[in-house]
Amino acid sequence: MIVIPFYDLLALPEVTCYFQADQLEKLSGKKITAEEDVIFLMTREQKEPDELTPEDFYPVGVAGHVEEADHDGWVLLTTTGRVNVSDIEIDDKGQISVEAVLRPDVEDISEEEKKDRFEKMRSALVQVLQGTQLTIGSNLSLKWNNMNELVSLTSGLLHLTNEEKYRIIEEDSQMKRTGMMEKAFYESLEIYKLQREAQNAQQKNNEKLYREDAIKKQIQFLQDQLDEMHPENVTDIRRFEKKIEESGMNETARKEAEKVLNRMKQEGQDSHEYGMLYDYLDFVTGLSWKKEKNVPIDLDEAERVLDEDHFGLKKVKDRILQQIAVMDLNKRQSGSILLFVGAPGTGKTSIGQSIARAMRRKYVRISLGGVRDEADIRGHRRTYIGAMPGRIMDGIRRSGVSNPVVVLDEVDKLMRDYSGDPSSALLEVLDPEQNNTFTDHYMNVPYDLSDVLFVCTANTQDTIPEPLLNRMEVIRFTGYTALEKAQIGRKHLLPKAMKEMGITPDMLTITDAAMDSLIADYTAEAGVRGLKKQIDTLCRAAAVKIVREGSMPLEVEKDQLPKLLGRRPMRHDSVKEKKRPGIVTGLAWTQAGGEILFIETAFTKGSGNLQITGQLGDVMKESVQIALTLVKQLYPEHTEQFEQNDLHIHVPEGAVPKDGPSAGITLTTAIASLVTGKGVDPELAMTGEVSLRGDVMPIGGLPEKLMAALRAGVRRVFIPEENMDDLEDVAAEIREKLEIIPVHTVADVMARCGLK
Repeated sequence: MIVIPFYDLLALPEVTCYFQADQLEKLSGKKITAEEDVIFLMTREQKEPDELTPEDFYPVGVAGHVEEADHDGWVLLTTTGRVNVSDIEIDDKGQISVEAVLRPDVEDISEEEKKDRFEKMRSALVQVLQGTQLTIGSNLSLKWNNMNELVSLTSGLLHLTNEEKYRIIEEDSQMKRTGMMEKAFYESLEIYKLQREAQNAQQKNNEKLYREDAIKKQIQFLQDQLDEMHPENVTDIRRFEKKIEESGMNETARKEAEKVLNRMKQEGQDSHEYGMLYDYLDFVTGLSWKKEKNVPIDLDEAERVLDEDHFGLKKVKDRILQQIAVMDLNKRQSGSILLFVGAPGTGKTSIGQSIARAMRRKYVRISLGGVRDEADIRGHRRTYIGAMPGRIMDGIRRSGVSNPVVVLDEVDKLMRDYSGDPSSALLEVLDPEQNNTFTDHYMNVPYDLSDVLFVCTANTQDTIPEPLLNRMEVIRFTGYTALEKAQIGRKHLLPKAMKEMGITPDMLTITDAAMDSLIADYTAEAGVRGLKKQIDTLCRAAAVKIVREGSMPLEVEKDQLPKLLGRRPMRHDSVKEKKRPGIVTGLAWTQAGGEILFIETAFTKGSGNLQITGQLGDVMKESVQIALTLVKQLYPEHTEQFEQNDLHIHVPEGAVPKDGPSAGITLTTAIASLVTGKGVDPELAMTGEVSLRGDVMPIGGLPEKLMAALRAGVRRVFIPEENMDDLEDVAAEIREKLEIIPVHTVADVMARCGLK
């Protein structure tokens, strides 16, 4: 006897069927021979034959015998009846032995009724299978002789669990078993019919879509041919359809553009909204949505470009090269947002253009000075009349690429009012974690700004909101020295001006003395903007002289400047010739660079009142009070002078507002000089704030202040000891010509000035 385990099939009595011999031998572990008895046992779970245990079998099986053992690799089996199985054993070779006892059926249905039900089931199955490619049974010729055979051979189609199939085998009543088989059979046929109907419907829909697509492609082809033959007749709709298709937009943007295009079709050219819809589509299709290819960066070439365009600025250039190198390694925009801070004319904006040239990218400048409406950054919503995109996206569109170098100029001059805070809108633009999905209100779809290199400029960082300032790395542009200005004038400004005026190099030369006079007597700034204007004026005056007199080459000497440019407009303060008690030279920082500042003090008969003139701000007024207290502490023997006199403190150029925390030691020294009656060397200047403890505290703008000191004829300068590290930012020529003395306390200052 051969025991054949099976899972998920339905083996019923009175069934004749072919099986593959090798499959049965694998399941049973025995060679199949003719006239041999077999028992089909259903397993509870699907397992490999060598993994089965006696507990894995259901207790009721189906008995049968082998009719033919070798029919081209097939075995013909006939099942006879159901059996109860016990004493299941499995040996080491996987062969199964059992004790089986016949399990009789309860014959409670007639043969005629069984045959009638069988015929109905077979007819229903044949009707369902007509016109399909589905085959049931083995690949050999097969006839269904009874219901059990029909259900067994179609068991793969029945939507029954393994447990439900076993319940059919286990049922003793032929009537109930027949009913169970009919119910499962007809339910499965209905499910199959529904599936086939759904497939047919889907196929019809697909055929319809395929046909529609084919027609559209044919129409598109013909329309493209017509557009090529008559480009002047291409409609706005056709033009935008093509632009949208070729734009490379993200899915969200494409859907929004197609939505607007459909609305544009419906509205027609006579609609009052047609122009607004046209402008929107023209803008979004004009943007570059595709990622630009990474262009390899030659760091040596980038350095050459920066040196060619700008003289000096070594630290600034080094930081820019670091940024470029990091981006080249990462193959994407990375690193800090650079904020260039410095006086006007120091090259902050123009160096952004040099960065673009060094990286071989497009350049866009966006001026933010005076912007007070958040919509200028994020754009207007299209529901408003006159809506337009924000300045950021407008700049990206003008560049024509998705990765330009964008210079955000004058971020320190952003305004804030009831229309919103534009600086807050810039936070998203400059944040690399957010700007990859920047959404302009006008566009109403996200745009990736992560490949854009943003560079910001400002004259001062004091007016920039703290959250925005934290997003950026501050890089200071110190003022140019006279030597640097002379080099910039010779190498950059003069050749450019001569080219614009049509003057060739052999027509005009400017002596070194004349260039030095231009810098010293006709400009007063940290940058070179004023110098450029004066050189332009000089070239225009020279052009008139060359054309009128025909004298070439024309050599401009220093003494000719007043005739060509007029009287010198600059009257720089210079150090006094004599010592005078109560007058001390200080140093100040302005947005135009450094200046010397005279602190003048005087006593008049009175009752201890204090008078301050010279347009001093709140910070300097506080410095006056601190200085007065310190002098009273340092010179208690002179307190009567303060009680019997009024003290007048004046800073000349009274119409010019002056403020800042750097005049403390100058004020203290001036008052001390007044009360002691001892003058201070006029060629000595100082800068630094003081505390009530008498400490000298650090200040800012040291390079600009030292330039002003050198220009004014100062020989020695007192600076806070904590600012000594800042001397690295000071040009070597200035450090060499000035005696720079660090001071730590007010007492130290008094001693070095000879007041103690």
